[in-house]
Amino acid sequence: MSHKSTSLSAIALQKFKRNFWGVFSFVFVVFIGFCALFAYVLAPDNSQNANQIQLAIHSKSPGFKVKVIEVPSKEKTSQTFVSRWFLGEENPNTIIPISDYRIQDDTLIYTEYAADGLIGQEKTMSLSVLPKPISKNIYTKNFYLGTDKYGRDLLSRVLIGSRISFSIGFIAVLISLLIGVTLGSIAGFYGGKIDAFIMWIINITWSIPTLLLVIAITLALGKGFWQVFIAVGLTMWVEVARVVRGQIIGAKELQYVTAAKALGFNNYRIITKHILPNIMAPVIVICAANFAAAILIESGLSFLGIGAQPPMASWGAMIKDHYNYIILGKPYLALVPGLCIMFLVMAFMLIGNALRDALDVKS
Repeated sequence: MSHKSTSLSAIALQKFKRNFWGVFSFVFVVFIGFCALFAYVLAPDNSQNANQIQLAIHSKSPGFKVKVIEVPSKEKTSQTFVSRWFLGEENPNTIIPISDYRIQDDTLIYTEYAADGLIGQEKTMSLSVLPKPISKNIYTKNFYLGTDKYGRDLLSRVLIGSRISFSIGFIAVLISLLIGVTLGSIAGFYGGKIDAFIMWIINITWSIPTLLLVIAITLALGKGFWQVFIAVGLTMWVEVARVVRGQIIGAKELQYVTAAKALGFNNYRIITKHILPNIMAPVIVICAANFAAAILIESGLSFLGIGAQPPMASWGAMIKDHYNYIILGKPYLALVPGLCIMFLVMAFMLIGNALRDALDVKS
């Protein structure tokens, strides 16, 4: 005889599975996370930050193809295979876009690529520079999403830029949970002057506009990758703390807490082992919303120039670099990263809505 689980977690999981948009969004987020984790494996340009600049082929449309010569790097590196997978190639091969080439004796004569019907400069290269067979180093390169204003592969930049959005979400939510749950638990459980003092800090932090507070923290810590993570995380704990405080105020009067006190359990165990596991449902929903908010805040900071710094790939910085191309007939340069931000944020909000419905015991 089969036994069907009736635990609250199993019921919530079953309700979540019945929500099409929640499941679809979850699969989409997992897919983007996989692309972010293995970005350098999937990206056509596996150099660090996909930063191979070729001004001759700047701002090309999606599907652009050009013949290139790939010249092996002369600098030897001790980079490991795993490092190349997750951090990119430190000394990538040089890519030279060409329009034509011919071989004469031991010399490769090629014409550099030039746009707008112009004829590029003719140059020579010794065949000894290229490994044999030479045909493997002269091929047609396809830019599936085109190139940006510096001639870098846009698809590669988008893939690597997804890492920052995912990282900022996870770290910001982690920081907000650590601070928010700790302060909210202390305020709600002990009450009195401790509660009043913590609520005073919460109210002051809440009264400051989020973006302004992030900018102030970023300027204090300096512009950079990790500074943005810390700055965003330090501004998102307030809502978590308020929700945890309210939930604990209601839960600490219930019978199971009274029983735990009667058994002589200390306050730390009562909070962590008995109260928090029973009030985490609304906190989980807030975390999904905070994940989406962190992505938007990071994109806004990068757009303002105080987020991830060049040449690091960031969706917000990509919009900043190309927003003026919207009126120059090449809007895709700004729309592609913009749509990536929109779809990822929407996915997390839909997951949050699905979790809210699944964890609602009244439904």
